[in-house]
Amino acid sequence: MENRKGARAIKDIPADVLVGLNKGELSSVNLTEWLAIDQRLLVKNVLASLGRDKYILIVLDAIEGLEKKTVNSINQCIGYTLYHLAKEENDNELFTLLKQHKSDLVRCWATYFIGYNESFSISEKLEAIKYFAGDGHFGVREICWMAVRGDIIAHLEESITLLLSWTKDDNEYVRRFATESTRPRGVWCKHIDVLKETPELGLALLEALKEDSSKYVKDSVGNWLNDAGKTRPDFVIELCKRWEIGNRSKHTEYIVKRAQRSL
Repeated sequence: MENRKGARAIKDIPADVLVGLNKGELSSVNLTEWLAIDQRLLVKNVLASLGRDKYILIVLDAIEGLEKKTVNSINQCIGYTLYHLAKEENDNELFTLLKQHKSDLVRCWATYFIGYNESFSISEKLEAIKYFAGDGHFGVREICWMAVRGDIIAHLEESITLLLSWTKDDNEYVRRFATESTRPRGVWCKHIDVLKETPELGLALLEALKEDSSKYVKDSVGNWLNDAGKTRPDFVIELCKRWEIGNRSKHTEYIVKRAQRSL
C-alpha cells in the first residue's frame, strides 16, 4: 500500500486504504486521498494512540464551532486547539509526536504550533517551519507556509531578507517556499497588498531563482510574477524583457512564459 498510485475519485479509494488514512497509519498519496480523510475520525484515532484521550472532545467541539468547515479550516482549527491545549497542560512532548507522525495531515497540525507561538520572532518561526518546508509530502509543504504567512506579511522586508538564503538550499522544496510563501496573491490565503502594488520588494528572491532547474521552483516563480502582473503588468513585462535579453537559459525562458500567461 505504501507504493500505491492513488485513486482518481474518492469513491474508488479501497476500503482498507481509507481505514489506514483515517487511523493515521498511512500518508495520502494524492489530493483525492487527502480530501477523503475524515479529520474528526483522524483526531479520535491519533490522539487515542498518543495517550491524549482527554483532548479529543475539546478538539471535536472546536471543529463543530467553526462557521465554515473546509479541509483547511478544520486543519487549522485542530492545530490551533492542540497548540493551546499543549500549552495549558505543559505537554511539551505533543509537538514532537505530531511533527514526526506518519500521517501527513497530523504533521500539518504541528505546523500551527509554530504559527501560533507568539513568543517566537519571525526569524525563529521561519527557522522552525523550515523542517516542514522540506517535507516530502505536498500537503505539509502547502500548509506550512500558510501557517506562517500572516507573520511573513507582518514582517515582510525582514522575512524576504531571511528567505533569501533559502534560495541557495539544496532542497528544492525549501527553495520553493521562499517564493510560494510570499506570492502577492497566492491560493486560499490572504493577499499581500504591499507586494501587489510594489513587487520590487520581492525582486531579490526572484532574481535568485530565475535560473533554477527545478520545475517545482520554476512554477512558483512564474506564479509569483503572474500574481504581480494582475496589478503591476509593467513590472512583469520589464523584468521578463531584461531576463530574456541578459539570459538565454531554458529555465529562465520557462519562467518568463509562465509569468506572462495572463497579461
